[in-house]
Amino acid sequence: MKQREITDESNTAWTCVQAYAGLDSKTAEQATKLAEAQDGTVTVVCTPSGGAQTVRLELDKDWLEELSDEELTTAITSAGSGS
Repeated sequence: MKQREITDESNTAWTCVQAYAGLDSKTAEQATKLAEAQDGTVTVVCTPSGGAQTVRLELDKDWLEELSDEELTTAITSAGSGS
């Protein structure tokens, strides 16, 4: 499963994974393609190591390779604060 792990300013470790990305089958591949929005974004779920709330993000489909750790941390912080 492709995932990214980052740590924010509060020392919370986050594990982020794209929805359906952990499944290994033709069905999962099709589900991943169907989950991509018209604007090229995908749903990414980030789970914290501590007591923080899990967040769902809508990110560009190339987030895994192209989004910097700082940009991912900012997206998580923004989603977690409800802004």
